[in-house]
Amino acid sequence: MATNPLAPDWLTLPADANALADGLWPATAFRTETGEFSVGGVAASELASTFGTPLYVIDEADARSRARAFRVAFETEFTRIGTTAKVYYAGKAFLTTEIVRWMLAEGLNIDICSGGELAVALAGGAPAARLGFHGNNKSLAEIDEATRIGIGTIIIDSTIEIERTAAAAARHGIVQNVRLRVNSGVHAQTHSFLATAHEDQKFGITLDDAPALVAAIRSHPSLNFLGLHCHIGSQIFGADGFAESASRLLALHATLLETGPVPELNLGGGFGIAYTSTDSPTPIAELAARIADIVAAECATRGIPLPAIAFEPGRAIIGPAGVTLYEVGTIKPVDVGGHTRLYVSVDGGMSDNARTALYEADYSVRIANRLSDSDPALVRLAGKHCESGDIVVDADYLPADVTPGDLVAVAATGAYCWSLSSNYNYLSRPPVVAVVDGTARILIRGETINDLLARDTGIDTGYRACRDTTVSTGSTTDIDGVTTPATNELKDSSR
Repeated sequence: MATNPLAPDWLTLPADANALADGLWPATAFRTETGEFSVGGVAASELASTFGTPLYVIDEADARSRARAFRVAFETEFTRIGTTAKVYYAGKAFLTTEIVRWMLAEGLNIDICSGGELAVALAGGAPAARLGFHGNNKSLAEIDEATRIGIGTIIIDSTIEIERTAAAAARHGIVQNVRLRVNSGVHAQTHSFLATAHEDQKFGITLDDAPALVAAIRSHPSLNFLGLHCHIGSQIFGADGFAESASRLLALHATLLETGPVPELNLGGGFGIAYTSTDSPTPIAELAARIADIVAAECATRGIPLPAIAFEPGRAIIGPAGVTLYEVGTIKPVDVGGHTRLYVSVDGGMSDNARTALYEADYSVRIANRLSDSDPALVRLAGKHCESGDIVVDADYLPADVTPGDLVAVAATGAYCWSLSSNYNYLSRPPVVAVVDGTARILIRGETINDLLARDTGIDTGYRACRDTTVSTGSTTDIDGVTTPATNELKDSSR
């Protein structure tokens, strides 16, 4: 069978459209004897029948294993060159109280970047001293709360934050540890919206401006300058970008040592993962060794002591551990210049995975409830939103007999899917479950229609006034006695 000309150049025709490509799926994912997709020892059909769809599924063992691997790799390699390393989990990728506990148990600290994320981290049992607070526009209230509880580090992002943080720390009678976020000028090979270390963007300050800001930080007795921080982007493969950024940062680091101590250097995160079979992320042990060698060489060249090093992976830990399950609703073959693209529409969409629309991200999909011996067909997995750009998987091959009622699984959705989720078109956000050793449990309860309506202040004059209205067909009654259409997005996903 020939490759469909409508397929992008990177997408190859699979020999088996049922196969789960290595490196794309959680470590425990496999097909059972009956052909079902299983993760964490729980079959897709069982997950769907218990919790409904769409459904985010996180392989707990895989997430914890990846967290452990990052910590061990960096600790090992930086011990080898004569210094220490610590790893922060970047909570913006996906954060729940349970995930906070997993990361702490595996020896990681936690990065947060809002008052909400701070609250989740604390509720998950994180000691304040093991938290780092990011953000380009921390509110006065957020800075006050962070200093009040004794947060481990605040990452200063602008001149004005120096004064705000110093004042808050003095008010609470503490000396607050801070880092200064700088832009190294290294542009990650990634989408322009994801590149966060070039000069023309909202984060950090330039290398040239850094000495003056560090002097300002050191002028405040309520602040303790730990060192520089830089994040060169996201979804980065290879170590070259980190190597160049480290070289530039250590040149500045050496200059700052002339006027005071600089005990640490935070090189950020952004380590890439595989979203398709063509992605080849560098193994973390290899990355850690390469970056450690670069840091050692740069410090030796400049004749400066090795600083303690920190890193902030998020996506690379939680992304591959997650999958999203959907139910197929409609199938629509579309002729494009004599070739067919099969639009497979599911019961979710851009409200549960915005990355395809935001970043033109590519994903991989497989039928999850069965095997098929049909030939592969080029598909576009579409959502149910009123947007032509509502695409979950832009291009992949599924068996041509994919049909309404099938379950499909989309790989590598653990990061930046629930975190970016919305209620667009009044779809309720799906639940998140963790699977491990054959059991599944709720991490985040799915929303119901009642949850959505509870925020509407016109509820008494609108919703209550029509609560006795009867829908003639396909209806169900919610807990308030209101008759509403029986569609997938109305399922109570709190089970």
